[in-house]
Amino acid sequence: MSKRFKNIATPIIALLLGIIVGVIIMLVSGYDPIAALTALWEGAFGNSYYIGEVVRQVTPYILAGLAVAFAFRVGLFNIGVEGQFIVGWLASVWVGLAFHLPKIIHLPLAIIAAIVAGAVWAYIPGLLKARFRVHEVIVTIMMNYIALHVTNYLIQNVITNNKDRTPNIPDSVSLASPWLQSLTQYSRLHWGIILAIVCCFIMWFLLEKTTRGFELRAVGFNQHAAQYAGMSVNKNIILSMVISGAFAGLAGAMEGLGTFGYIAIKSSFTGVGFDGIAVAFLGGNTALGVFLSAILFGALKVGALNMPFTSGVPNELVDIIIALIVFFVASSYIIRLFLDRISKKGVK
Repeated sequence: MSKRFKNIATPIIALLLGIIVGVIIMLVSGYDPIAALTALWEGAFGNSYYIGEVVRQVTPYILAGLAVAFAFRVGLFNIGVEGQFIVGWLASVWVGLAFHLPKIIHLPLAIIAAIVAGAVWAYIPGLLKARFRVHEVIVTIMMNYIALHVTNYLIQNVITNNKDRTPNIPDSVSLASPWLQSLTQYSRLHWGIILAIVCCFIMWFLLEKTTRGFELRAVGFNQHAAQYAGMSVNKNIILSMVISGAFAGLAGAMEGLGTFGYIAIKSSFTGVGFDGIAVAFLGGNTALGVFLSAILFGALKVGALNMPFTSGVPNELVDIIIALIVFFVASSYIIRLFLDRISKKGVK
């Protein structure tokens, strides 16, 4: 059994196991799993409005998944995507409100601001990791909380005058598309999905087809060997975190300029950055895998909203299924061992 086949089969098996265990939990809890899964499907793909909402939800998931996956390919665990996502959201909305420019200038400027904000926020843990060997997980977790509370302060005390949310951004900086919305019964679908798909290609091309990408992957495989070969490990660590943060910041811009058109004070994290971890792991930390995984998670999140109304099943069960999928992906060693045994029996 080839390694490529196992890489493809492992997340699929993890997905099936997660759904199976989720069905068992529904049965034990007294719910009808057939009705629940039917409601889930209809809530995600039952009409064009739901499909538009799924694509809208998929957009930040793709970018958050790319952020986690890119860092992971270089041997880093960027658990701070949530914070980078929030500061990117704030930066895009601030630029949208602070300047009055033609759309051809205003929109790219706001997107660039989000990318830079996310990249700068990720640069700090990258620098600490490279220079002082401070573990990036600890720093990025702390940076998440700093991002949450600093953005809340800026929204209430700097951008607005003691209000809970900013004004709506002008049309000159909006990703919203009346044409796409009309195609999907006026869902919140916007042009951000195009940027997310382009970023998938950028990540694939950068890592697989460029010399810099080879160096980044080499550092991820073995830092000592990469350093022995003359590669700058510290430089590549910082660069990988900056690129990862750029993807996360862009994900924030998708919400600020596309879905909502404003930013509000948050009592807790949005969850998009943490869901990006699950998206990346299920997608095998590859660009194509992240894209497909984001579609699955977007469908689950949007479809789950329909479950309580049509089947009486609480939508929190979808979060349990997602957690189970992540659990089985994290336990991929057991799945690979199982596949190896099947392969050996087939050879015999």
